[in-house]
Amino acid sequence: MNQPCLICDRIKTIQADKNHFFVRELTTGYVVIGDHQFYEGYTLFLCKQHTDELHKLEPQFRQQYLKEMSIVAEAVHKAFKPRKLNYELLGNTESHLHWHLIPRHANDPSPKQPIWVINAEIRTGKTPSAQLLTRLKNTLKRELDRLV
Repeated sequence: MNQPCLICDRIKTIQADKNHFFVRELTTGYVVIGDHQFYEGYTLFLCKQHTDELHKLEPQFRQQYLKEMSIVAEAVHKAFKPRKLNYELLGNTESHLHWHLIPRHANDPSPKQPIWVINAEIRTGKTPSAQLLTRLKNTLKRELDRLV
């Protein structure tokens, strides 16, 4: 029996135009603002193909996916102007390729540590207001439109 995939479920909400965090569709994936904004500008890039490892993607698709991820990362950096941008492709919890692009700002409480060391209740306790979400999405979309 197949396990449910939260990333596939999220993509279905994007395709049904019911995902409030959706920013833009690219050839190989979907750009979404993170549900939690402890790190303002936190963005995810969800792969259109369900697989758990980069090397399992067909080489041409993989190359395009990585290129687009770097474009999304550049847009995040230009849009939110962090001191540093972290890139993570983990898959331990959700085994569907998805990049975490995490802006690390001057007010970062643990700038030398991975974000996961911050207590999860604190890190996930900052859901963006509708106004903040709109501002984040518009700012990121504007940069993506310039780069794509």
